[in-house]
Amino acid sequence: MNTTAGFAARGVRARAPLDARPLTCSIGAELHGLDLAEVARDDALFAELKSLLLRYKVLFFRDQDISRAEHVTLAEKFGTLEDHPALGSDPEHPGLVRIYKDLDSPPEQFENSYHCDATWRVNPPMGCVLRCVEGPAVGGDTIWVNMALAYEKLPERVKAQIEGLRARHSIEASFGARMPIEQRLELASRFPDAEHPVVRTHPETGEKILFVNSFTTHLTNYHTAENIRCGIDYAPGAGELLRYLMSQATIPEYQVRWRWTKNSVAIWDNRSTQHYAVQDYWPAVRKMERAGIVGDRPF
Repeated sequence: MNTTAGFAARGVRARAPLDARPLTCSIGAELHGLDLAEVARDDALFAELKSLLLRYKVLFFRDQDISRAEHVTLAEKFGTLEDHPALGSDPEHPGLVRIYKDLDSPPEQFENSYHCDATWRVNPPMGCVLRCVEGPAVGGDTIWVNMALAYEKLPERVKAQIEGLRARHSIEASFGARMPIEQRLELASRFPDAEHPVVRTHPETGEKILFVNSFTTHLTNYHTAENIRCGIDYAPGAGELLRYLMSQATIPEYQVRWRWTKNSVAIWDNRSTQHYAVQDYWPAVRKMERAGIVGDRPF
């Protein structure tokens, strides 16, 4: 029986598929005519949205005048929310992190590097829901990168070289670097460096993903007889390999760039992407609110 006809026979109007329009050939789609507050209440809508997220890796929305409670409810449909040790959460909505930049904020911050959120955790976030509360008239864009494509396009000799390699990721060497030493060491004791595979497998799509970013400090199992003839093969050889791998995120063909407006929203798969918040707008104000979803341990 034709499904649409069946709905019509029962007096129920079939809903059209979500209107997702790709923004580049490699990553990202903008969805039109969708209210995210409704998605937060509708399991079928959410399932369709999640399927599109796995396909496009980052989804974009305009004019989403949703409340903080609706923002949290939507993010929680993906899983449990996480807090952040260095950024403030909304006191009434734990897990909703406020990233507010204004005249009192120092121009130098942490977002303007290619990174995958919180890979210094043993279980980095599965994804995030980010809403623009207030943005500059010009500037303040964010770039996302398809790191599955970055791995796919690596030369085969490099894929063979990095197979089985692991790397260390650190909050102490990033957020902690600007703290007084006692505070930095306390942060490191709460969040010891995490170790992850250089190439992870996406738990839902099976894609291979290049999984090093600006939180990555070094390769942990490179110094073997197969790789090292003499000292220069390790230092700077291992560091040069890591820098080459990290540089893949900067290739424009793997990217999408989003121009923020008030009440625009991005939802991204943190397992298969990196992003870069362009800090070209100071001293203008930029206020963002982000809900990060607890993820799995990379394998």
